[in-house]
Amino acid sequence: MSDTAAPRPYRSYVYAYPHKTAYRPLPAPAPSLAALWRDEPKDALSLYAHIPFCEVRCGFCNLFTRIGAPDELTTRYLDALDRQAATVREALGDRDPVRFATAAFGGGTPTFLTAGELERLCDIAEKRMGVDLRAVPLSVETSPSTATADRLALLAERGATRLSIGVQSFVEAEARAAVRPQHRADVESALGRIRDTDVPVLNIDLIYGIDGQTEESWRASLDAALAWRPEELYLYPLYVRPLTGLGRISPAADREWDEQRLRLYRYGRDHLLGHGYEQVSMRMFRRTDAAPLGPDDYACQTDGMIGLGCGARSYTSALHYSFDYAVEMREIRTIIDAYTETADFSRAEVGRWVDAGEARRRHLLQSLLQAEGMPVAGYEERFGASPFADFPAELDRFEALGWLDAAAPAGLLRLSPEGLAHSDGLGPELFSPSVRAAMAAYEPK
Repeated sequence: MSDTAAPRPYRSYVYAYPHKTAYRPLPAPAPSLAALWRDEPKDALSLYAHIPFCEVRCGFCNLFTRIGAPDELTTRYLDALDRQAATVREALGDRDPVRFATAAFGGGTPTFLTAGELERLCDIAEKRMGVDLRAVPLSVETSPSTATADRLALLAERGATRLSIGVQSFVEAEARAAVRPQHRADVESALGRIRDTDVPVLNIDLIYGIDGQTEESWRASLDAALAWRPEELYLYPLYVRPLTGLGRISPAADREWDEQRLRLYRYGRDHLLGHGYEQVSMRMFRRTDAAPLGPDDYACQTDGMIGLGCGARSYTSALHYSFDYAVEMREIRTIIDAYTETADFSRAEVGRWVDAGEARRRHLLQSLLQAEGMPVAGYEERFGASPFADFPAELDRFEALGWLDAAAPAGLLRLSPEGLAHSDGLGPELFSPSVRAAMAAYEPK
């Protein structure tokens, strides 16, 4: 590939760096959480609680989740979550004030839990971790089949400010093609129940690139979503990954499929921009008259992230850590069962250390993939050097490809519209050689 040859536009969805497939078991003795968090700032922490259960698993899904929860598994899982939370809160110590600025419940599908179990989850966040859920932005993911009135009412009462529902397509034939069994009427009913809660932010997820999807059917889904006036819309490109339901199906030729997804992305972007939305990132669009209630993307990608649950990751400035990761259902069940039996959560067992060079890459990557761009002065203040000196080859290449906005104000490094469209190709270009090697050596399971 020549320096000016563009990489494929859909290489990897970059929502955190280093990627989880670069994590490895940490050598003994595993670092204690108390040592890891001792000198970290604790005045604006983020909490993420992961619930790894779904009623069904969509064909495109490679998230850490299992179907169903037999034998009181949800109770045992919440018991373990409670033990983990108590251990983490103790590790944070009392030397410095501990304050949480955001919270999110994800999965899986958090609303797979009953209303009573969701109440217990909220109690763990508040009583164990010390999060005032009514005083901070609280984002919760849901699905059409689990967005029941009692669950939604409980979440609204406990302080949820954002409900995110994965619809993916309002066209039933496309939902079937994505191996996502659902009926349009059930989706619309769930959206009505969400709006009845008066939770201030509704987010709807849609997917483009589904087999058989056209600009006309894509517009039908976009318009169906717009009818609910969601404060946020996320437009995701379809990926077909190993060990998923669609992983056994060969998509269209790579070049043809790439062109289909780029065409649908541009159509969806322009459609939303023409209907009163602003673009925040390649995926995220916000209604221009909707005030943001928290960090863009509600991203679990900043230092000071505490993850609870066996599918969650935690980020300190020096170490990103988690539990083991898998996609195949049997492996996931084994990891969840081991988590529910864990008594000692005081050490980080799996992760990746983040040195100064990786911290620079992470800052540039995360900032550049936001539509507003990155103030160069902020980078220089944090790292004492210019991003152009730290990453000359990468930034020169992006410029040659037309991915940098030549009209950006002085001192602002920002992607052009075409650069933003190629975020999933651009992001991996900033991965370090060591992270690339670790990801290449990872064996999916």
